[in-house]
Order: sequence, then structure tokens, then C-alpha cells
Amino acid sequence: MDHLGVLSLIPPIIAIVLALWTRNVIISLFLGLFSGIMILSQFNPLNAIKSAIGDYFFAQVADSYNAGILVLLVFIGGFVALLEKSGGAAAFASKIVKVIRTRLQTQLAAWFGGIAIFFSELGTPLIIGPVFESLFDKAKISREKLAWIIDSVASPVSVMIPFIGWGVYIIGLINTEYERLNITESGWSTFIHAIPYYIYPMLAVLIVPLIVITKLDFGPMAKAERRIRETGQVYWPESEPLRKSETIKDIKKTSSKPILVWFPILTLLVTLVGLLIPLGFPFEKIDGNDFRVALTTAYLFAGLSLIVLMTVHKVKKITESFEIYISGMKRMMDILIILVLAWSLGAVLDKMGTATYIVQLVNGNIPLFLIPAITFLVGACMSFANGSSWGTFAIMLPLAIPLAYHLDISMYACIGAVISGGIFGDHCSPISDTTILASTGAGTDHKDHNITQLPIALFNGGIAVVTFTVGGLTGYATSMFLAVILMVVGVLFLSKFYNRKISSI
Repeated sequence: MDHLGVLSLIPPIIAIVLALWTRNVIISLFLGLFSGIMILSQFNPLNAIKSAIGDYFFAQVADSYNAGILVLLVFIGGFVALLEKSGGAAAFASKIVKVIRTRLQTQLAAWFGGIAIFFSELGTPLIIGPVFESLFDKAKISREKLAWIIDSVASPVSVMIPFIGWGVYIIGLINTEYERLNITESGWSTFIHAIPYYIYPMLAVLIVPLIVITKLDFGPMAKAERRIRETGQVYWPESEPLRKSETIKDIKKTSSKPILVWFPILTLLVTLVGLLIPLGFPFEKIDGNDFRVALTTAYLFAGLSLIVLMTVHKVKKITESFEIYISGMKRMMDILIILVLAWSLGAVLDKMGTATYIVQLVNGNIPLFLIPAITFLVGACMSFANGSSWGTFAIMLPLAIPLAYHLDISMYACIGAVISGGIFGDHCSPISDTTILASTGAGTDHKDHNITQLPIALFNGGIAVVTFTVGGLTGYATSMFLAVILMVVGVLFLSKFYNRKISSI
């Protein structure tokens, strides 16, 4: 039997519905997984529990590829924690602000600084926000604009980097599904080829300089800009700015140097390339295990170099640095649990034949060209409801990849639709961690940030839907080009009706 029929839909439906309702990805994944195992074990709860632990959890962790991903993520967590606490990025940004003279330069510098700190979507707001907030106040640019800029380059940039936590996480989910489908292409290669289909993240990053240069503000953002320009008020009278004063205080008072951010990253890249060149990189395909070992080693050396630099520059004592390193590793625990649950759920869905049944339902009933657009919208709803794009990827990729494979739809487009939907929903969600941290870093009211960012996110989200739909009809090769053209035309069109331009200083 190829599938269990309608019963095979129960696990993903439970996972999706609970993710929307409880906003807890771990609980949702676990209960979706357990429901599938209960069906497979003929509703014997004891056997289901034993099977979940022995046949799925242990099996997924014991798999050499999965174990490598888990270990790599732990080392990435430690390294990122050190970078965030070292103050190097803030010191680097402080050097940049000394040459800023105009409103345009101020906004573009914040945008560029956020891109430069690509290693942590959570660190970006708490580094860039405090560095630039006084400059934005001086230039009479709203805190809401600062929050939007740093939110636009936090997760949207991080999700496109294959060798940091986001990329490693997504590649791990892709590889697991590829193994089940006997697809020979590597997850790394797929990730790279799918980047042009990350429509929403690309638009979120690129629209910032476009809006800044055209001086376009519309909706609630225009009101916020007019408030500070005409009255000098940083906040609305009823606003309650978010602030993690201890984090921002630490960043501002640091005696760190820029070398604490660029040297460890250089060490990481040099170590990685140095270990891969003898294996034939970049001219020959590198075995996945060799690449993971090289990348893990590179993160280890980068972390050690940063600990040494923090000690030499007296930023932290060596014991404090190691405590930060270990705490960063511990911080990855939720991600590791989500990954194991996602892998296990994928294995259950494969055994139940869920993808085969969905293919039979879709084939002939839903136009195939709409699949990526529908995938984008479903992912966006999930991410909006639970505030987590990571959890959205964990649930949606095990469904989207087999669907694309069996229906012969562009694999890259379907993966791009999942990633785009996750980031779009995350940007719109008031409970998203990156949205909250953007408000915190910029020192603005969270509600004010959410309502000023929402129209711009919806603008880009609408373009993404159109792009995936048109791509399904005409081919996806020019999808990103089409999306950028639509965005540019849309911004120029809106600029004619929202003459809220602010004069340059």
C-alpha cells in the first residue's frame, strides 16, 4: 500500500493547527509526530511511545549526517554568542558613524551595518539599534524607521547565508528529505540554487535603500516621520518603548575593538577554505561529511581566536568568555529539539505515504502552477501565528519537497516559497522574536514598529504571491528579476501619491 489514505493527513494537520493555536512549535511537532506513530502502531499508546523513542528519536540522532548537523549547530551557537557579547560589531559600527553627514547616509549606514552583521539575526537589532538611535534622533528620523531597517536586514539576510545557523538548519531539513526520495543533489547545492527564489527575503532587503533614496514613506510610517520632523517627538505620547537596558548598556560601554568582529570571521573563512582546498574545492564536489567537519572545525577555531582576542583586549576574562561560549551552545537546544522532531515527523510522513496521497489529491484538482504560491501563503499564516519561521520550515519543508518531487514542480521554487512565506509571516507577526528585538534595539514601542512595518511587508508579500503565480505559468527562471521590477515600479508609483519627502540635511 502506497499510503494510508486520509489517515496520512492527520499528523501534518495536527502539527499545523496546533502551531497556529498554541504558538508552540515543539509541542505542535511532537503531537503531530505522536499522532502518526499512534496510527502506525494501531493506537497502542505504549508501543507508540516506545516506537517514538527507539525508532525515531534515537534513529535520527544516531544517523551520522544528522549528528553532524546537531554538533555543528552547537558550535555555531557558541561562536555567535561570543560575537554578540564581544562588542566588536558595535565598535566596528561606531567607526562607520563618524563619517555620516546626511539623513540619507544615516539610513543607508544602518542598512549596510545590519547586512554586515549577518551572523546573527538576533544580534543585529541589539547592536545596530543602540549605535544608530542617537544619530536617527539628531537627523529627525523616526525610531520606527530605524526598527524597520534593522528588522529588514536581520532574518532576511541570515536566511540566505548557507554556513551560519539558518543555512545549516535548512540544509539539514533538505538533505533528510532528499535521502528519503533518493535525490542525489546535495542540500548545499539545492540551498545555493534556491536563493534566487527567496523572493520575500530579497525584497525585504532591497526595498530599504529604494525607499530611503526615493524618500518614500506611506501609511503609519509617514505619520511617524512627520511627527519627529515637525514636533521633534521621538515617541507618540501613548507609546511605551521596549528596552533591554542591560544589553544596550553593555554594548555602549564596551572597550572592544573592530578586530573582534572581522578577525574571527576571517579565521572562520580561511580555516574552512584551507581544509576544503585539499579535497578539490571549489572545482570538485565535496563529500557532505567532509564539509561538515571542515565547517565545524572552522567555527571552533574562530571561537577560540575570539576568546583570545577578548582576553588580550580585556573585554572579558577568559573564564567569562568560556561561560559565554557554553551559554551560546545551550541556547541552541530549542533548535536541536525542533530539528530532531522535524526529522522524525518527516520519517513518519514518509512511512504513512502522506506525500503520495497529497499528490493524488492535488493532481488534476489544483492547478500545479499555483502550488508554490499556495505554499507561500500557508507558510506565511503559520509563521504569523506562531512568530517562528524556524518552526514553519520544520513543518512545511517535509511536505513541500516530496510534493515538488512527485508533481515535477520546480524544487527550488517550492523551497523558496516555504522560506519566503516563513520570513514574510515572521515580519508581520507581533509575537516574532526578531520583530520584538527590532523594537527593543531601536528603542521604540513594539506596537508602533509592528504597524509601521506591516504595510511595507504586505506590499512585498503581495509581490511575492504574484511572482510565484506568474512563475508557475511562465517558468521561474526570471522570478527574482520580475519581483524586483514589480517592487521598483510599485515604489515609484506610490511615491507619486505619498509626497512625504524629507529634505536632506
